[in-house]
Amino acid sequence: MAGHSKWANIKHKKERTDAKRGKIFTRLIKEITVAARIGGGDPDINPRLRLAIDKALDANMPKDNIQRASDRGSGSLEGVDYLEIRYEGYGIAGAAVIVDCLTDNKTRTVADVRHAFSKYGGNMGTDGCVAFQFTHCGYLVFAPGVNEDALMEAALEAGADDVVTNDDGSMEVITAPYEFSNVKAALESAGFKSEMGDVTMRPQNETVLTGEDAQRMQKLLDALEDLDDVQEVYTSAVIEE
Repeated sequence: MAGHSKWANIKHKKERTDAKRGKIFTRLIKEITVAARIGGGDPDINPRLRLAIDKALDANMPKDNIQRASDRGSGSLEGVDYLEIRYEGYGIAGAAVIVDCLTDNKTRTVADVRHAFSKYGGNMGTDGCVAFQFTHCGYLVFAPGVNEDALMEAALEAGADDVVTNDDGSMEVITAPYEFSNVKAALESAGFKSEMGDVTMRPQNETVLTGEDAQRMQKLLDALEDLDDVQEVYTSAVIEE
């Protein structure tokens, strides 16, 4: 990780996410609905639904909204039937990009995603062209200065898969995808509150971009994230300010 500040990049990503909170409720409602449809409406036996509900509560979504979304997914209420689609491609300097969507109109979604890639200097690829470069996992990020030994001991005891110490002193706890909520809760009980965390597609290698390339890549990511049918965008790009 030499050559760039992991912590600065993490804060930059969080700030951009916070700035787009207007769309978060819509995306969370979609995810809750689909999770309930696939695995049932009981979060105690449906880890995907539990994760979606936890994220909704963290975003201060009213519990009534959460329950209605879950009921629509499990069939108790009528609702839109969303289709899960993943698109893959390449950004600036060949950086890998994964775009996860939930849509009720596949034709519209693929056209929108393809247009964003093309307009902002990327290339939409075929299924599986970059997914092998990512690992599906949960992660929790802790600011520089956290007690490394104590956090590592608590994380491994909580069931984390790995603990990574970055060059800038920040630390990341890596979990299995649906162990994320359990590990997060255990660490908070032990006195460790993360700055941010999520279940993600984590790149196995990073592409560091600076200057004009960084600006162009950010425009591509913003264009993809602004699409109504897009739930998540993952990339191997690290954008230096």
